[in-house]
Amino acid sequence: MAAERFFLELDPPEAALKSLPHVVIVGGGFAGLKAAQALRGQPVRVTLIDKRNFNLFQPLLYQVAGGLVSEADVASPLRQLLGNAPNIQILLGEVDDIDADAKEVVFNDRRYRYDHLILATGSGSSYFGHEEWRPEAPPMKIIEHADEIRRRVLMALEEAEQTPDPERRKLLQTVIVIGGGPTGCELSGSLVELMTHAVEQEFKQLDASQSRVVLIDPGDRVLRAMHPSLSEAAGHHLQKVGVELVLGGRVQSIREGEVVVNLKDPDGSTTSRTIAGGTVCWTAGVRASHLGKLLAERTGCDVDRGGRVVVEHDFSIADHPEIRVVGDLCSYSHTADGKPLPGMAGPAVQMGTWVARDIVARSQGNSHPPFRFLDFGSMAVIGRSFAVADLRGFRVSGTLGWLLWGLAHLAFMPDTENRVTLLIKWLWQIATNQRASLLITGHPNQHMGVEVGLERRELAGDPAAAPAPRPAVAETAPG
Repeated sequence: MAAERFFLELDPPEAALKSLPHVVIVGGGFAGLKAAQALRGQPVRVTLIDKRNFNLFQPLLYQVAGGLVSEADVASPLRQLLGNAPNIQILLGEVDDIDADAKEVVFNDRRYRYDHLILATGSGSSYFGHEEWRPEAPPMKIIEHADEIRRRVLMALEEAEQTPDPERRKLLQTVIVIGGGPTGCELSGSLVELMTHAVEQEFKQLDASQSRVVLIDPGDRVLRAMHPSLSEAAGHHLQKVGVELVLGGRVQSIREGEVVVNLKDPDGSTTSRTIAGGTVCWTAGVRASHLGKLLAERTGCDVDRGGRVVVEHDFSIADHPEIRVVGDLCSYSHTADGKPLPGMAGPAVQMGTWVARDIVARSQGNSHPPFRFLDFGSMAVIGRSFAVADLRGFRVSGTLGWLLWGLAHLAFMPDTENRVTLLIKWLWQIATNQRASLLITGHPNQHMGVEVGLERRELAGDPAAAPAPRPAVAETAPG
C-alpha cells in the first residue's frame, strides 16, 4: 500500500519549505488564482483549496448558456495553471469552518494550519428572500447553471417544433431574463441571436419572428452602473436585435411559465403585468459567499448588507491581521471616494496580487506600498460584434467596443489554449452565425441542486452551525 503523502513529503522533498510561512488560499477564482500566481517561487509555501478543480472565467458564462462556446473554453484546471510550482499545493475540498484562534481551517473533515489565510470565495446569486424562485429561474454563477439555461432553451425549441398549438409554440419560443446589468444584457443578446438564427436555419416548423427575449429590470435603463450614453446605446441595440425591454418592472412572483411584475405608471400608480415564457433566467441579485457570514460568526468581524466582509486598508479583518479577504467576498472602502470597490474581475485581480506581495514583504520585514486600485473602466458585450466600453472616460460602442472587449477578455483569460479556442469560435460565429456548443445532455434540473459555497447551511436554516469537531491535523510539519 502506498504511503500517505502530504505537502512536505513530495518527491523530491523540499526540506527548505518546512521553515517557511504557510499561506492558505481558499478559492481559485480571479483573486485567489492571482494571489497564488504572485506567490509562485516566493519564500513561502502555499496551499490553494477549492471545491472545484478549475478556475472559471465567469464573465463568459453567458456564452456557454447561449451555446457559443463549451464549458472547457471558459474553465482551466488549477493543477495545469499552478501544479508545476514547487511551493504550491492544490487541494480539492470545501472549507466549512475557520478556527481563527488556532489558525486552522476545517475542510474534508480535517484541520489544516496556516500562518496567513487568504479568503477569496467569491459570490453567489441572491433572490432577495424568494429562494422558491430558484427552481423556476436558474441563476448564472457556475458552469452547471449555464448548462441548465442552455438545456431549457434548447428543449423548449425542440418541444415547439412538435407543438401544433400556435399559442403554446409562441410561449416556448419566449425567454425571460430578469436583471438588466452586464450579465443580463449579455445573456439577452446572446439568447436572442441563438433563438433567431437557430430557428431560421435549423427548425422547419418554427417562425423566427415568433422568437422573443424579454429583459426585465426595475430601473429606468439597462446597465445603470455605466454612463447614460452607453446605457442608451446598449438598450437601443438590444431592441434592434429583438429584445423587448420591460423597464421599471419589479418582479412579484415567478411561477412555471410566467413572471408577474409591477410597473409604475406616470401618475404614480402601479400596474401588474403577467409575462409568459417557456424559459426564465435570473441575473438580478448578487450575494457574497456564505464564508463571509461564517467568518463574522467566528471572529466578530463586520459584514455589509450583501454579506461582504468589511476589511481594513490591507484587506485584513480586525484583531486578525493574518486573515485577508479579497475579491467579491470583501467590502473595501478605502478608496478616494469612499465607495466600495465593485465585484468585478479587475479589482479582484489587483487585490489578489497586492495581498500576495504584501505577505511576502511582511514576512521578510520589508515595507510595502499601500493598495491603490487602478480603474481601467467597464464594458459589456451586447450582441454580435457590438459592445459598450467606458475606459476611464473614453466611451465607445459598436464594433470598436466589441474589439476592445474581446482583447480585454482574452488578456484576462489565464490559459493560453482557451485564448486560442475562444478567438477561433468568436471569429467562426461572426462569419457563419453558427454556434459551437448546442448539445442537449444530462437530465432536466440535474444541476439546480449544485451548491455555491456553504449554501446548505442557509437552505437548512442553520447558518450558525456549531464548529466541527477537532479531527487529526492533515499535515506533518508545524504550520
